[in-house]
Amino acid sequence: MVTGASSGIGRETAIELARRDWVVAVVGRNPRRTEEVAQLVGGEPFVADFDELDQVAQLAATLHTRYGTINALVNNAGGMVASRDSSADGFELTWQRNVLAPLLLTEKVAPALVEAGGRVVHTTSMIHRSAPLRLDDLNWETRRFGAGWRAYAEAKLGVMLYARYVAQHWKLDSFPVHPGYVATGFGPGTTSSKFVLWATSGMQISVASGAAPLVHLVDTPELGVPSGTYFDGLIPLGKEHPRAKDPDTIAQYVAECFARVGLRETVPPASTKENA
Repeated sequence: MVTGASSGIGRETAIELARRDWVVAVVGRNPRRTEEVAQLVGGEPFVADFDELDQVAQLAATLHTRYGTINALVNNAGGMVASRDSSADGFELTWQRNVLAPLLLTEKVAPALVEAGGRVVHTTSMIHRSAPLRLDDLNWETRRFGAGWRAYAEAKLGVMLYARYVAQHWKLDSFPVHPGYVATGFGPGTTSSKFVLWATSGMQISVASGAAPLVHLVDTPELGVPSGTYFDGLIPLGKEHPRAKDPDTIAQYVAECFARVGLRETVPPASTKENA
């Protein structure tokens, strides 16, 4: 199951996993592109807008009914905005797209992952290392938002923190990964961000190269590192934010996210995978 699979590294990940004989559930927000990728990989399209948490909850229910067990979930959907805006649920869009919606989806399908002894791969970014983490203002209601990069960094740190929670609480293989500086035109679309992308174009890697770490983490049975390990591309144990492994920070951050999306911590079912 690959989210954000209608374009970019999500699309390339879905294509490569299908080539390796995975049955791929293609999740995207654009109906036409999502259908096109699903046809390309011989999988099924599932359309959901992560800006609306009701759609995410319905997506989880549909996937659980359709598949029963899920062997791997690639939380790749995300993005950033140039100025602060709120979702239909009242949350800052960068936070919702990168953290709250993927968290809600993962928690809803986690029993199906546990039953299969499955794995979760979370797309983060090396920019998380510069995150100005404020646990009392994750919704960016009192801070200067700027051009969106600080909120994006904090959200990607949130991805790291939640990935560690999944490893600890659900006892699943759970790996956050920075795919690299991928040439997808990513950015909030401001003049300054366009200039930065143009000026650093020589440093960017191809979409296929960016998808490679995600595919590797899904398709490699034994990675030889503990669950929760951060991968910088294909290399484990990349440099991290100083609070990315802090147990108190993880607990407080996830508790705040749970409260915002109306979740309560549940007792995980027994896994079919030994030492999952």
